[in-house]
Amino acid sequence: MTTSSRKRWPRFRSLVDALEKRLIVPTPRMALLTGAGAVLVGVGYAAGSGAGAAVQWLVCGVLLGLSVLDLSLLPRRRSLRVSRSLPGQADIGSPFEVTVRAEAPQPVSLRLTMADDLPQTFVTPGEPLTTAWGGKAAEIRYRTLGRERGEYHFRSVWLRLRGRIGLWEKQARLELEQTIRIYPDMSGVRGILSSMQNQLTLEGRRIYRKERSGSEFHAIREYVPDDDPRFVNWRASARSRTLMTNVFRPERGKVVTILLDCGRMMGIELDGRTKLDVSLEAALALAAVALKQGDKVGLLAFSNRVKAYVPPDSGLLHLQTLTAAVYNLQSDFVEASYSTALQHLLRVQKKRSLTVLFSDMDNYMFEEGLRPLLMRLKRQHRILLLGLRDEVLQRWASAETAGRRQAYVKSVAHKFTVDRQTVAAEMAAGGIDIVDVPVGQLAWTAVNRYLDLKSNDSI
Repeated sequence: MTTSSRKRWPRFRSLVDALEKRLIVPTPRMALLTGAGAVLVGVGYAAGSGAGAAVQWLVCGVLLGLSVLDLSLLPRRRSLRVSRSLPGQADIGSPFEVTVRAEAPQPVSLRLTMADDLPQTFVTPGEPLTTAWGGKAAEIRYRTLGRERGEYHFRSVWLRLRGRIGLWEKQARLELEQTIRIYPDMSGVRGILSSMQNQLTLEGRRIYRKERSGSEFHAIREYVPDDDPRFVNWRASARSRTLMTNVFRPERGKVVTILLDCGRMMGIELDGRTKLDVSLEAALALAAVALKQGDKVGLLAFSNRVKAYVPPDSGLLHLQTLTAAVYNLQSDFVEASYSTALQHLLRVQKKRSLTVLFSDMDNYMFEEGLRPLLMRLKRQHRILLLGLRDEVLQRWASAETAGRRQAYVKSVAHKFTVDRQTVAAEMAAGGIDIVDVPVGQLAWTAVNRYLDLKSNDSI
């Protein structure tokens, strides 16, 4: 934009704003009447004897009088009051209802058409938003949904008012700024929070059965044949005259630290969702389970820098803090710096914890210097690396070969698959758990690995 155009732009912008706020639009009925009047005027001029001029003045007078009457019956723009009701937050891909209410100081009878200022990533209503306005107030409801995470703003509402005569529509733009947060898909987290302590469920599947063992005393109950006889509580048995046993559970108050890779590889889409979206939902599901089990959860998100850090804390209210810190995270078009993230973690997290890293499997394979950092971190923390499996690579590796090209593609895909397995075996040999899982099983795998480690007192 040149300097002269910059100087002119504010004036054009003010003109656009004035048109948006004060525009009067003729309706199809006005066009039809104007066309019919033009025909009458033409017939009058064809008849001669000055009839054409008289008909012309008559038609113009009628149209002018009807237009003035039509516009005078419409309420003034300044007198209109508009409010919008929408939730403060919603899950990605989950429809929600928006209600727009318009009010006038006096009862009116007109046709109201409304257009809302929806963000680009929201689904627009399929039909025009219109209703009959009779009385002092009118409401229009519609449903929409957000297709991407983040914080979005609804800024304006456009109204068009058509009176009883229906020749003109008065347009008004009213400023009405509101904000909505689009969170990751929290359905799995809600399922965990609503389930019983011993029967946690995720996506309709039971992920946690009765705890097998532990070092922390939990309760005394009646002995059943499958119980370990070493845990029989003889004093309680003598008092109740029934064989009683001690119940132990894994120690609470452990620390779980979640690391989220937000580098460029996490922006790749798998099954219509980015790797970061899938990892974020799995991380929140893991955090919900850990908090429900009485542990503390911290979170660190990074790309080439630390983007967000939430210190470990306990209680289900802490889940809201974690969600608010990461709901609008986006992948950066840079390589993830594991050294920056792990060194920051070593500085801020002195207590032993289970460190769960959500990243891309290719980063584990090709990131130079990652393994020495992990070995250093392993001295103080238990490490679990979770990588998303490349389903396209799996399909290529298992596809049938119908020619040289397919054979070459299959051999290359098979080599990459073997390389992934080799890296996982080498990491496991060094005492670092690494799992390469499909997109649909990431949350399930993360939660079950955590529960296995907890039940074995390995954290």
